[in-house]
Amino acid sequence: MIAAATTGFGLGFLVAAQVGPVWLLCARSALRGRVATGLAIGAAAALVDTAYAALGVAGAASLLEVAGLRVGLGLVGAAFLVVLGSRTMWQGLRARTGLEAVEEVADPRRAFVTGLAATAANPSTIVSWAAIFTAAHAADVADSARSAGAMLVAIGLGSFSWFVILSLVSGTLGARLGERVQRPVDVLSGLALAGFGAYLGWSTLRDG
Repeated sequence: MIAAATTGFGLGFLVAAQVGPVWLLCARSALRGRVATGLAIGAAAALVDTAYAALGVAGAASLLEVAGLRVGLGLVGAAFLVVLGSRTMWQGLRARTGLEAVEEVADPRRAFVTGLAATAANPSTIVSWAAIFTAAHAADVADSARSAGAMLVAIGLGSFSWFVILSLVSGTLGARLGERVQRPVDVLSGLALAGFGAYLGWSTLRDG
């Protein structure tokens, strides 16, 4: 069970460390001095990662083979990211008073909900987690219900640990660099979020 927990923690940490929409949301929020919102986004991401991993273990990946379901979910997620990216970019381009915040991440509660939606935007992740658990089972790492459960919990802890580090580092940098970095960060984050959304939409249609 120790091997399963260690493997799960490492996987959760490494998956969360990949630059993506939630990574950008978390870093941007913390850079603006809102470490609590960054942590809320990270907690949401860890929760969805754990849920998707559990669904993968339970065999829910096969549901995505239903005609139209994966395409529909993928396009909804893509549209959400494009809209969020556009709002973030507009935040950086408009005149500033120093107090602005995109509504979706203005406080920890809203940030948590936004983090849930952004992480869940790509349901095909379930397939990836299903493949990971299949490999772990074959390697006798998660070959029982207890070890699989330990691995699931560790995935969530590993994912959240990364976002704690990202939030604290980004918050420290934001405090040192100040207002002058916030506008370019908003613009670049918005472009990247919209780009991720566009790519997700294109990939969904291509593979649909």
